Amino acid sequence: MDLNSRLFDSIRIKPASEETKETGPVCESPGCSHPGLYRAPKGRKAEGQYWRFCMDHVRAYNAAYNYFDGMNDAAVQAYQKDAIIGHRPTWAMGVNKAGDTRPSNEPPRDWAYVDPLGILRGAGVGGGSRRAPGREEPERPRRSGAVRKALDVMGLDENADAAAIKAQYKVLVKRFHPDANGGDRSFEDRLRDIIRAHDVLRAAGLC
Repeated sequence: MDLNSRLFDSIRIKPASEETKETGPVCESPGCSHPGLYRAPKGRKAEGQYWRFCMDHVRAYNAAYNYFDGMNDAAVQAYQKDAIIGHRPTWAMGVNKAGDTRPSNEPPRDWAYVDPLGILRGAGVGGGSRRAPGREEPERPRRSGAVRKALDVMGLDENADAAAIKAQYKVLVKRFHPDANGGDRSFEDRLRDIIRAHDVLRAAGLC
């Protein structure tokens, strides 16, 4: 081999400083330059947003992570109580007027029951019926499973009409929108369920 050959003069070696750097996100921990391959949630009021950390820093972050950081005891207890029902709205008996299916001429009562088949409607004490002889009960609307589920998500029963659906939708959107909760985005999942349910009811021609 001739080491004095002109071929060796054309060989160039790339300096170490010009070596190709690893692409991708960099760890967001201050002073760290390792690849940020692992996601970590930013926390309350920033749902759906993530930090990018290397393995060491994501482990340290997860070990110290506290979703309720900054909340007092009363706020934490209220959140945990609401989590039992999936952060869905509830009403005391007789408060949800949209779900009251009693005839307007029927006297008020201080109790309520769920009667999806209408078996107890118009029944008196001992199983007797108050329905006038020869008067047929109006036929209940037949709803698909998707429509029944959408009505349930919105806290309505199967007899809800277009006006009740629209009114309930406005109430729920105002209640769970981040602007109505001081920017708190923890109710976004509930709000998305409500919007999807309303879309299903609208597609079914109910509102």
